[in-house]
Amino acid sequence: MSEAAGIINRAGRGDDGAFNALLSSASDEIAELARAVRDLVYDVLPQTVEVVWPTQGSVGWGTGPKKFSEQFAYLMPFRKHVTLGFYYGGELRDPAGLLPTKGGRQVSGKLAMRSLKIATLAEVRRPELRSLLEVAVRHRVPPVQ
Repeated sequence: MSEAAGIINRAGRGDDGAFNALLSSASDEIAELARAVRDLVYDVLPQTVEVVWPTQGSVGWGTGPKKFSEQFAYLMPFRKHVTLGFYYGGELRDPAGLLPTKGGRQVSGKLAMRSLKIATLAEVRRPELRSLLEVAVRHRVPPVQ
């Protein structure tokens, strides 16, 4: 299903066509990193709604398709890393200090986005990253319908 240029996947990690298309120009290493992050997101919240934004080159995850009210995280692949961002990252409990302390704000002032670069599978496997995702899925995101 497509909505406002985003391809919505409510069927889970098995529906990976749009996600794989997003990674079509990425190196094998970056595609593997992106898939590992995606797997972690689905492990933390199996009912995740995924939205692939081909024009923006990103994918967002949440309990619904709306970026700033129903999604908790997004991913963007780059040449040497992937960026995992959190829409309310500046408000999240982050005892391991994975996220930078400064970041962007939406015009309304309500959104304190933060992101981190992930360049290795070892970084994806850090328990602290899983903990951060667990906190993010419960922060300002409506429950799964």
